[in-house]
Amino acid sequence: MKGIWTTTTSMMGVLAFCQTLLHTVFPPELRFASLKFFQRHLKWFSSYCYYDITEIDGVNTNELYNAVQLYLSSSASITGTHVSLTRGLNSSAFTFGVSNNDRLVDTYNGTIVEWEHVVTQRQSQTFSWRPLPEEKRGFTLRVKKKNRQVVLDSYLDFVMEKANEIRRKNQDRLLYTNSRGGSSDSRGHPWESVPFKHPSTFDTLAMDPVKKSEIMADLLDFANGESFYRRTGRAWKRGYLLYGPPGTGKSSMIAAMANYLGYDIYDLELTEVNTNSELRKLLMKTSSKSIIVIEDIDCSINFSNRKKSANSGARKYNHDSASPAPPGTNGEDGGSTITLSGLLNFTDGLWSCCGSERIFVFTTNHIEKLDPALLRSGRMDMHINMSYCSFPAFKILLKNYMGYEETDLVLEELEEVIDEAEMTPADISEVLIKNRRDKSKAVQELLEAMKMRAEKTRAKKLLESNRNEIQDKEQEQEKMTLDIPKEGFDQLEESCNKDDEKIR
Repeated sequence: MKGIWTTTTSMMGVLAFCQTLLHTVFPPELRFASLKFFQRHLKWFSSYCYYDITEIDGVNTNELYNAVQLYLSSSASITGTHVSLTRGLNSSAFTFGVSNNDRLVDTYNGTIVEWEHVVTQRQSQTFSWRPLPEEKRGFTLRVKKKNRQVVLDSYLDFVMEKANEIRRKNQDRLLYTNSRGGSSDSRGHPWESVPFKHPSTFDTLAMDPVKKSEIMADLLDFANGESFYRRTGRAWKRGYLLYGPPGTGKSSMIAAMANYLGYDIYDLELTEVNTNSELRKLLMKTSSKSIIVIEDIDCSINFSNRKKSANSGARKYNHDSASPAPPGTNGEDGGSTITLSGLLNFTDGLWSCCGSERIFVFTTNHIEKLDPALLRSGRMDMHINMSYCSFPAFKILLKNYMGYEETDLVLEELEEVIDEAEMTPADISEVLIKNRRDKSKAVQELLEAMKMRAEKTRAKKLLESNRNEIQDKEQEQEKMTLDIPKEGFDQLEESCNKDDEKIR
């Protein structure tokens, strides 16, 4: 036994001496180069090929990386012994994925592929034109060389399609907002997100059913129109303008669109964007299958109608009626320098094509204040008037809030006054919520409120009509006065002077 220990100790000493000699004779640079050389030549004899899919591709997030991550976290065909489990906020379902620097095996049409999630610490850089995440992430796909055409021709497309299906079925939508001052998070993203749980759907949306069906059909045609947009050479995007008085359901419409298509929402706050360049970067960081929203566009930045502004400045008596531009719109005092041209390029320029399947939605309370360049087809393709509550929309509200059926005689009285009342769905909803425990009381109170509003509306219209008549008469008198020639004024003045002399 003693001899065995002596021999083992001697061998360990020899190995340590050889290792020291090796480090002395061969420097680290030479050893590293030799190792790379042997690895490169060994790959020629290997039966496998490898494909790297990094998280960031240049300045954009690699959509294939996101698709693989989503596919591996939801596919039932994945096998592995070490996976990471996650559970989203307010979610009852668990999802699994590939742990850092671990592997999972997938099978596709008899072909076995192996996925490895490679996560390394990024080396510190002295200078970077944009912030980079601390970790460098990516997937490495290993497959036998004889099966690589299967992977390139169909398997990766299959992964993308499955990821899109999973994303559509996923109920946890995300609501994004741009960070203040264009700052980015630790992973270099300028958008902050929260789970989107808005319950609004087209079934609950208070709107004329005919108009609602048209919007739903248009949205469905857009979502299924990839081949059409590609064939016609158009960017796969569409614009919607929602306009109308406050409280008519513009935000609920946006939520219903997102829930109907399964898209995320990017709520763009223009007052937090400083330059056109920053606006383009925000667009580049949005994902496909998303709705980009700019609410109250007529209030956030001064994009008023240039023709009306010019006419207002040229007229003598309407000079003071033009509203002044909001502070900071011209870059003064360090404010925003976003221009109308920058916003137009954002929605319909070359940069708007950096991505696909995007919907732009603008909302405004005063469509007449917006510049026509924002409203033309190609930017805002569909204009949706969110008007006052109509009788078909009112019946939807009664059904949603009260479970009310249209069998009571009172509904006929409501139908007679609802158009003249000009009440918004928000006004009606408030009455229904307040009296949700008593159906008859809710309907009676609504009937009284509508009759009162209808009387006020009629009185207001009568007052405006009288005012317009007075203005028309004043303009006619002014026109008649201006039509009298100058010679007539001279003769009248001479006659008056003669009469004065006679009297004297």
